[in-house]
Amino acid sequence: MTIHDQRGPHSGESLSRVLGGLPGVDQVGLEARAASLGTRSIKTTSKAWAIDLAISMVDLTTLEGSDTAGKVRSLANKAVQPDPTDATCPSAAAVCVYPDMVAVAKSAIGAAPVSVASVATAFPSGRAALDIKLADTRDAVEAGADEIDMVIDRGAFLSGDLTRVFEEIVATKEACARPDGSHAHLKVILETGELQTYDNVRRASWLAMEAGADFIKTSTGKIQPAATAPVTLLMLEAVRDFRDATGRQVGVKPAGGIRTSKDAIKYLVMVNETVGDDWLDPDWFRFGASSLLNDLLLQRQKMTTGAYSGPDYVTVD
Repeated sequence: MTIHDQRGPHSGESLSRVLGGLPGVDQVGLEARAASLGTRSIKTTSKAWAIDLAISMVDLTTLEGSDTAGKVRSLANKAVQPDPTDATCPSAAAVCVYPDMVAVAKSAIGAAPVSVASVATAFPSGRAALDIKLADTRDAVEAGADEIDMVIDRGAFLSGDLTRVFEEIVATKEACARPDGSHAHLKVILETGELQTYDNVRRASWLAMEAGADFIKTSTGKIQPAATAPVTLLMLEAVRDFRDATGRQVGVKPAGGIRTSKDAIKYLVMVNETVGDDWLDPDWFRFGASSLLNDLLLQRQKMTTGAYSGPDYVTVD
């Protein structure tokens, strides 16, 4: 049963019934399976394919108060052409910036097949009035954002005000509308490090999907723990079960703390083993990262030449 079309006087009751009906998470089993999947490895041709796939899934991100137009332009150029010495290297999936930098990133990317994502809704805390959050979202969409990464109100969620969280996601989704009738894709950040339990992560994942999320995302990257293997596995299981129940596919984005090619490949193995080929695509799985891309490029170059390049081979973001 879903509640997305049951808004109205009883939406809160329907929401509590659906989320309350979710089974509890077996913590020991979840962590054991995540650890087991992390021991698997792939070699040679498959590894080269996985590295290229991971590069194509990176949301190259800068979310600092010190961000400048020059830094954003540089990052956008890197997303379009991660390895200027090798035209066969795929582009990244997106550049993720604050709303005031969307126009800069959009201009730098031009016609290249790289999306511009913008955080919104008072990122990273989510502590603002709803009208301010929605204005934040509309500003980013009007500036040209292809994707919006919103944060849920974790205080409302933890205090049991699930209807408020649900309705804020619905309203943000509506604020993603463009004049031509299309929508910027909505990624909903759960900030799983603040949700305290795996059961809460499962409930928050379902709540976000029921409210219309196109992606569910682990973290802002501003607190620890950020993305972890067990949490990402749990969210993958949630999108799999949600599609089985509703027919609608939702993407997953682990963000924060994924820095090496080895770690990225472990996550791709997890995707393949949990939800299958349908999610092994940048449209359905992303890495929120800044330093990860550099390591992927160095590993890719080593597989091509047989030797690691010097430290000047990749740019420092």
